Amino acid sequence: MKALKKAFPVILVTVVVFIATVSLAFTDAGTRDMIEYQRERRFLAMLEEIFPDLTRFTENDIYTIYIDEAEVGHAFRAVGRGFAGPIVILVGLEDAITIRGIAIISHRETPGLGDRVTEPDFTDQFAGLYVGDVALRRDGGKIDAITGATISARAVADAVRATAEEKARGSEGER
Repeated sequence: MKALKKAFPVILVTVVVFIATVSLAFTDAGTRDMIEYQRERRFLAMLEEIFPDLTRFTENDIYTIYIDEAEVGHAFRAVGRGFAGPIVILVGLEDAITIRGIAIISHRETPGLGDRVTEPDFTDQFAGLYVGDVALRRDGGKIDAITGATISARAVADAVRATAEEKARGSEGER
């Protein structure tokens, strides 16, 4: 009887942890599809922001964007190393050398500073630029930095330019 009293707390904690683990597993399984669905909808909304009239897209290494049956551009993900971690960017190209637009998919930048890379005042600067012009002004490009968030702004500009150049080289090799 005395041994059971000593073991009771251990048994109780074990049962509680087991029940919590099983509940968490069921919750994860029940919400995983909805989370993925919401992620896909958010991504599609970003694509539609860059290519408002898109009717469909295909995905291989990059996304090929169509309006009706006409190919109107490409999109891909670029990743830059920001101040607080990776910044994942959706980049749209009209052709191999012209940026259509960008959207920030995810980041961990400081609220009120580095997270300003998500604001239209910053992202709209990329639209219509030639890939070679995508750099901060202080680095010889045409993008205005964000005061107090130069690392984040540079990370976005450098990732967009480098990945666009890489994708353009890859598509030339396919021809």
